[in-house]
Amino acid sequence: MANKPQIPTKNSALIAVIADEDTVTGFLLAGVGNVDIRRKTNYLIVDNKTTAKQVEEAFKEFTTREDIAIVLISQYVANMIRFLVDSYNKPIPAILEIPSKDHPYDPAHDSVLSRVKYLFSAESASSRF
Repeated sequence: MANKPQIPTKNSALIAVIADEDTVTGFLLAGVGNVDIRRKTNYLIVDNKTTAKQVEEAFKEFTTREDIAIVLISQYVANMIRFLVDSYNKPIPAILEIPSKDHPYDPAHDSVLSRVKYLFSAESASSRF
């Protein structure tokens, strides 16, 4: 238990969002948005002018910030930086891929779901012996 990752508790932990404008707006209206004293936000609006490098930088920033507990990323945006999403292995912040209204959800590309399937298949294989 000593090595268990801890979410900072002196301030509330944040949810970061990397998605299209409609998705980010919905989460901002739900109260997820935050701007700190350095004018850093906890969201990135991705449109057709956003480069993969900008998405990559936001992902790296959100996954290294200590005040973020969950990173929500639209699946089509995650596909732009799939190598980063698939190689991310820390429990906090948790990375969750979400659908967007213009891009349907594809469970075959979800990194969390593929890891769960792998664990269950390995578990069922080891229980046979």
